[in-house]
Amino acid sequence: MGQKKDLTGSEKSKIVRYLAEGCSSLKIAKLLKRDHRTIKRFIQNSQEGRKKRVEKPRRKITAHELRKVKRAAAKMPLATSLAIFQSCNITGVPKSTRCAILRDMAKVRKAERRPPLNKTHKLKRQDWAKKYLKTDFSKVLWTDEMRVSLDGPDGWARGWIGKGQRAPVRLRRQQGGGGVLVWAGIIKDELVGPFRVEDGVKLNSQSYCQFLEDTFFKQWYRKKSASFKKNMIFMQDNAPSHASKYSTAWLARKGIKEEKLMTWPPCSPDLNPIENLWSIIKCEIYKEGKQYTSLNSVWEAVVAAARNVDGEQIKTLTESMDGRLLSVLAKKGGYIGR
Repeated sequence: MGQKKDLTGSEKSKIVRYLAEGCSSLKIAKLLKRDHRTIKRFIQNSQEGRKKRVEKPRRKITAHELRKVKRAAAKMPLATSLAIFQSCNITGVPKSTRCAILRDMAKVRKAERRPPLNKTHKLKRQDWAKKYLKTDFSKVLWTDEMRVSLDGPDGWARGWIGKGQRAPVRLRRQQGGGGVLVWAGIIKDELVGPFRVEDGVKLNSQSYCQFLEDTFFKQWYRKKSASFKKNMIFMQDNAPSHASKYSTAWLARKGIKEEKLMTWPPCSPDLNPIENLWSIIKCEIYKEGKQYTSLNSVWEAVVAAARNVDGEQIKTLTESMDGRLLSVLAKKGGYIGR
């Protein structure tokens, strides 16, 4: 009878049952046709249980080493704790200790995303700021589109979980499960929209103008007084469907032309206050890692979140434009954040 290394799950169950019946290890070995030493080893290991983990003494960090770590963290943004400590020639420190030390002097952050700005872009941003420095921004309608997906941003599905609780299951779908394109505008303390772009419609010059006709002009602009229309300035970014000759000529026929159509510098989402409105809405609809099962449900969430944005919040955004222009000039056309 040869000795085998491992017992199967069925054999282990039988051994437990035979022991409960009062059988000896030798009798069990004969019943299972296994080596006696294998049976005895299994019984002995089961009775001993798992050995307790022996905690190794942690390496102590000196004040001098702490200063080195602080300098390295400042010089190496977005580096891992291991890379920071290795650059200081500090070894033998477990990850939990490294992270605890770094939490006292740093934070885990993502890299900021910003549009690329070359010299020409910066000059155009400065020219734009100088041109509109004396503008009454309470008369400017700031517009933009936003796409919302069923799943939302991946990094937002994180949060604290109580001990003993399991993390909720999160669906994984390609392209965030699909999404909805939303258009809106803000002026002074008023929100225009939001309006939903029909599913499957790609916004080119013709479809963009038709969309504005069916939503913005018919449902909002037409109801305004003649004096309001005379003073309103329409802002849109330089997306191809916005800045094309077709769209520009179509808006001109609607009376939005020359000084009533704001010129816009390239690569400048940080200058558009409606981008902050999109952030407010997304924070609301995706809080606690929320996901949606249909395009209609995520659209309804956008509408509900937009209704909860009060006039004071919108006014704060539109009144921030004077400060944004001054920041652009102070940074010589550089990125100013949002």
